[in-house]
Amino acid sequence: MENNRLAQQSESKGILRLITVISIAVPIVVAVLLFMPSKIELSSNWVYFLPHLNAVINSAATLALIAALVFIKNNNIAYHRASMTVAFSLGAVFLVSYVIYHASAESTVFGGEGWIRPVYYFILITHIILAAIALFPILLAYYYGYTDQRLKHRKIVKFAYPIWLYVTITGVVVYLMISPYYNF
Repeated sequence: MENNRLAQQSESKGILRLITVISIAVPIVVAVLLFMPSKIELSSNWVYFLPHLNAVINSAATLALIAALVFIKNNNIAYHRASMTVAFSLGAVFLVSYVIYHASAESTVFGGEGWIRPVYYFILITHIILAAIALFPILLAYYYGYTDQRLKHRKIVKFAYPIWLYVTITGVVVYLMISPYYNF
């Protein structure tokens, strides 16, 4: 029995290390892709559809997160888990799509003027910062929920959930604000 407990602790430490590595590597890769001097040539215009797809993915993730909250408030753990898995999967698909787009297309410059400009940049900057730091608590919360470590799950979700919800909502808001300035 002691060997089994030690094996579980070792496995948990390995997973926590993996979560840490992923949480550091992903924002670094995204930053590199955003600021690359030259973009990857994909020889196709299909990548210009990705910002629109990303907005749909973020909208769906927002709905999944809200549904998950409703389900857990009603003590429906099975539907809560399913909704969180949908949100987590949508987040993964979004990340792949986002990386492909920013690796191959130049970023669009916001063209708004007046009071809307600082509003846009406030939303964008808070979105970017929180998206970069959100990955670690989101991955931890998902892992703890998946492995039924409810006390740890509840503690981390208090921080992870509102940040994740904010990031998905503001992702759509940023898209709606910048989409008139797309040149494709």
